[in-house]
Amino acid sequence: MAYKITDDCISCGACTSECGNGAISEGDITSSIDPSKCTECVGNAESPLCADICPVDACVPDPDHKETREELLAKWQKLHPGETPATS
Repeated sequence: MAYKITDDCISCGACTSECGNGAISEGDITSSIDPSKCTECVGNAESPLCADICPVDACVPDPDHKETREELLAKWQKLHPGETPATS
């Protein structure tokens, strides 16, 4: 499932640079995650880097966007054609 950013976000920007899919954009008050680009870091890392780096635990699984690991990997492959995933 994709991740989302809660209202606890302090717009520190830490997660934006960690996202290998470019799914996170910074807003004036909070950042947001585009669920069509979020793969929970499947293909990029062993765990969701946004959640790992967030100092206020504002990056959480989004129950409105449930996907299997296989679906997340397929999404990653569409976002990175011709590349080999770092994780699968």
